[in-house]
Amino acid sequence: MEEFLLSHGYQMGKTIGEGTYSKVKEAFSKKHQRKVAVKIIDKLGGPEEFIERFLPRELQIVKRLDHKNIIRVYEMLESTDGKIYLVMELAENGDVFDCVLQGGPLPESRARALFRQLVEAIRYCHSCGVAHRDLKCENALLQGLNLKLTDFGFAKLLPKNRKELSQTFCGSTAYAAPEVLQGVPHDSRKGDVWSMGVVLYVMLCANLPFDDTDIPKMLCHQQKGVSIPGHLGISEECQDLLKSLLEPDMILRPSIEEVSWHPWLASS
Repeated sequence: MEEFLLSHGYQMGKTIGEGTYSKVKEAFSKKHQRKVAVKIIDKLGGPEEFIERFLPRELQIVKRLDHKNIIRVYEMLESTDGKIYLVMELAENGDVFDCVLQGGPLPESRARALFRQLVEAIRYCHSCGVAHRDLKCENALLQGLNLKLTDFGFAKLLPKNRKELSQTFCGSTAYAAPEVLQGVPHDSRKGDVWSMGVVLYVMLCANLPFDDTDIPKMLCHQQKGVSIPGHLGISEECQDLLKSLLEPDMILRPSIEEVSWHPWLASS
């Protein structure tokens, strides 16, 4: 592996992340003269569904996305031993989850600045016909003051002319919308909007809105709606946005376009 990457001009560094069938390492690119992140996917180590369904989809999707709030993929390499290497932009400042874990709830103005960028990224994805389906704080990376969305491992291309109804459960339970957990046919874009609500809640409260250790109980809590701790002093406008994102009825939940018009995001 090291030799293969070295022959392509990459000097490998430390491991910065690990997924189920992949790991992410830091590397120095001689060609770009900068540090990059290399996602290493082992085709031989993954289950059939992952290799035949999700992986080709991810590779197809990351090639077509180009947005300032989405981690850029510079190059894709494949070695003879069944490993795929995605060379990507490096986000030096970790992810939103670590940021909140270390520093506690974000001030509302900082949360708004980051969330606005997440809205832009998802609005772009949805306009390109892509649903992310695994939005969580760990996939919202930080590069200085900028948020960069990553990990399109569960992403899906939506059919052009007809409504997309998915029944696949993917992503993380704590961030999953009620309809996703229940396995009813749903619009994956509305699932993304719910997950964005969970991300915003975590940014502001440094806690998950729903406890995912007991799924039936969690579904009950989701139906009742989110409760926002009073002592944090979150503005009425922001609470209004949180409640609309975490709307249990997917038909009433706003689209990403509608989210982008919310007054809380417009205020400075």
